Amino acid sequence: MTRFASLAIAALFAAAAFPVVAQTPQFAKPDDAIKFRQDTLKELQKNFKRVADMAGGRDPFDAKVAEESAQRAAELIKQPWVAFGPGTEGGKAKPEIWREQDKFKDLAGKAEVEVAKLAVAAKTGNLDTIKASLGAAGASCKACHDSYRNR
Repeated sequence: MTRFASLAIAALFAAAAFPVVAQTPQFAKPDDAIKFRQDTLKELQKNFKRVADMAGGRDPFDAKVAEESAQRAAELIKQPWVAFGPGTEGGKAKPEIWREQDKFKDLAGKAEVEVAKLAVAAKTGNLDTIKASLGAAGASCKACHDSYRNR
């Protein structure tokens, strides 16, 4: 093994020894957290709706757009939860979020899983497969909204 290859392997092992720390957004004010989560969830909803409109026949089906939109939704659904920390009450979020953190996190986790499944279904390019996954993804979002979102 060459010296370069040995160093490269050593560097890979060294990098693997240190876990990657996810960057958590820092919010200067509670309003910054509220704006972040609202903007993120609005963008998520826009992408989800694009897929739902195709699945419901309101828009023509475009497999590429469905895949891109579902993938973007799967990325976005992971992001807003960091903006529900202590002291960030407000917006359309019900105060129960901060009193029922375990339940809230459980529902958020279920939504992440179902939207990820939708993204996988959209990769098939098959409208029926997308429709089958869309219902569970929508229901998981609705469960959280029904419990924790003011209208």
